[in-house]
Amino acid sequence: MTSRAEYCVLACAEAWRDNGEVLASPMGLIPSLGARLARRSFSPDLLLTDGEATLVGPDGEREGWLPYRQHLAMVTGGRRHVMMGASQLDRFGNQNISCIGDWAAPHRQLLGVRGAPVNTLNNPVSYWVPRHSRRVFVPKVDMISGVGYDSAAAAGPSATRYHRIPRVVTDLGVFDFETPERTMRLASLHPGVTVAEVRQATGFDLVIPAEVPRTREPSAAELRLIREVIDPDGRREGEVPS
Repeated sequence: MTSRAEYCVLACAEAWRDNGEVLASPMGLIPSLGARLARRSFSPDLLLTDGEATLVGPDGEREGWLPYRQHLAMVTGGRRHVMMGASQLDRFGNQNISCIGDWAAPHRQLLGVRGAPVNTLNNPVSYWVPRHSRRVFVPKVDMISGVGYDSAAAAGPSATRYHRIPRVVTDLGVFDFETPERTMRLASLHPGVTVAEVRQATGFDLVIPAEVPRTREPSAAELRLIREVIDPDGRREGEVPS
């Protein structure tokens, strides 16, 4: 039986399908497992790093050197697809990892904007949320770190030229922005999850298609890779319990 965590790994992997030779920058356990699965299966040209200055294979073996100046060139040139986390996300894909509350006097200080503005304006950025809730999916983020579709449009062509949010993956399903107004849409439900559950856990109105597909089943080969090669210790189950 496929676990919820395994569906999440597969859904994250699908973010890099057909990306070609780009740098995959997964942030967090499940996205990292997903990137490695994509590299071993349907996206063999993906580049992976050790998070420092080395290009690595799906098992961590060294493949080359990636100095910081080259890394920055890849970022600004769009040769990268990031999957970040989010403390807050709104319906246009604006992301907050900076603070909770008024930025001038927040009641929770978080990471800061980090590289989110540059990431979102220069290359595709997807998001991973391990606990789908109204605390994360809010009507309006308290501070914009990652740029959403409405914010990019307001800034003009220089912001929209390379801006793209391919998908949001959570423990409940997969979401995208393939709507006329570029607002968040429910793209697929993980098995065992209902539309009502997703609505209840979301703080704004999602676009819900008349027929919502299920997140696709992993193949036998993909399950073997996840369970025996990529994550034999089952760390995925600690992040997304079945």
